[in-house]
Amino acid sequence: MSDAKDTDDGGEADGLRKIIHVDMDAFFASVEQRDNPELRGKPVAVGGSGGRGVVAAASYEARKFGVRSAMPSVTAKRLCPDLIFVRHRFDAYKEASRQIRAIFHHHTELVEPLSLDEAYLDVTEDKLGIGSATRIAELIRQEIRAKTKLTASAGVSYNKFLAKIASDQNKPDGMCVIRPGQGAQFVAKLPIRRFHGVGPKGAEKMARLGIETGGDLAAKDIAWLRAHFGSFADYLYRAARGIDLRPVRSSRIRKSVGGERTFSRDLSSGSELRETMEDIIDIVWGYIERAEARGRTVTLKMKYTDFQIFSRARTVDRPIADKQEFAAVGRALLEEVLPLPMPIRLMGLTLSKLEADESEELRPDAQLSLL
Repeated sequence: MSDAKDTDDGGEADGLRKIIHVDMDAFFASVEQRDNPELRGKPVAVGGSGGRGVVAAASYEARKFGVRSAMPSVTAKRLCPDLIFVRHRFDAYKEASRQIRAIFHHHTELVEPLSLDEAYLDVTEDKLGIGSATRIAELIRQEIRAKTKLTASAGVSYNKFLAKIASDQNKPDGMCVIRPGQGAQFVAKLPIRRFHGVGPKGAEKMARLGIETGGDLAAKDIAWLRAHFGSFADYLYRAARGIDLRPVRSSRIRKSVGGERTFSRDLSSGSELRETMEDIIDIVWGYIERAEARGRTVTLKMKYTDFQIFSRARTVDRPIADKQEFAAVGRALLEEVLPLPMPIRLMGLTLSKLEADESEELRPDAQLSLL
């Protein structure tokens, strides 16, 4: 990058940071393809292939058919009849992540992991004295490929928001640099759905209000945004202008991590609910492993057909040791509420009372939708 004085990569002459966001390409699926040559070049989904299975990750060959993470497996198979399902191997993913993080720390100690396959790096003062954030990002991508045989995409900019957007711009195996002075212009052209935190429903609401791009959003004043989006307005106002003052933090405390699934039809029978619970356990434990989270409280959440929300939690005296223990607590919580007074449209599990770790929360409560 270059700053206002045209020094290489945006030095600190104007108080600008040099931020890199590195995001591995289809990480889980890519590890599977790397370790099994028969899967290379083929559409692969990590997850369960059963009737209530869910895709945890999809290779780029599968994504061409519209297969996405959190998609029901039956839908994925319908979109891509040749889709190959493989069970997750978190030990392999964690080992690859360990190698990748070692590469990050070779260049800077200011590394903020978001998950096993994604992190922010502040290289304003890099260890090797390279000086150029663009060059450092290129070297990191080369080192990852050499040591893990996996590809990574990177975004380089002067703040976290822009770096994260940039890393997604030229995926897979690509890089994008947003230089000082270019942030607002770059964001103005983006579809509103590309803004972190704006989901499908949020994008639909914005479309109804005439907001399709970052430029449309930037045209709205803060009072209008607060009237329509409440506490989310301040973030939207800054993001539309490419502003983000958050520092890269090497240590953050996550409050919770979990997931929930909304069903295509209401469920009520014990057998169906138990089968669905196994599916949710499998996927949510994947999120927990990916976040490297350790916690003591498991919460079961359900939404009835009348939209009332019910939850039940259990806290143990030490962090949940493994997937088997997490599953046992989740199953026990379900059995305590059976039979249900009415069918449900949603079920979810969350792990909370987390220990401090080196992970970054995706949101204050990292709750991910499974469907």
